[in-house]
Amino acid sequence: MPALQLPARAEEVLEVVHAIPRGRVLTYGDVGEVVGDRGPRFVGNVLRRFGSDAPWWRVLRADGSAAQPLAERALVHWREEGVALRRLAADPADVRVDLARARWDLAGWSAPWEREHPGRERS
Repeated sequence: MPALQLPARAEEVLEVVHAIPRGRVLTYGDVGEVVGDRGPRFVGNVLRRFGSDAPWWRVLRADGSAAQPLAERALVHWREEGVALRRLAADPADVRVDLARARWDLAGWSAPWEREHPGRERS
């Protein structure tokens, strides 16, 4: 069976997601920005197709919610990791993470591809 070929920048998306510390989150847009000129949909597609081993629950929509079919499982992980929540609801799909408190600021973190190739052009 041939090795799985990741699309351009998909490996970088996964590297960012794996780097997010326990109890912290980023939005799909945040991850896309770190990777360079990639939108939230690209990040979501990478996680959906290739991110089964990644801590996907640490990547959220801009409103602090999880992707609809994953909300219940995400909530279990958030509680386990002590993620700050701002809106609790009976329906897990209505629970929101407090992005002001839980968003990872990436201070002191540099992307592996930047360390390996300083000044590399982003596409």
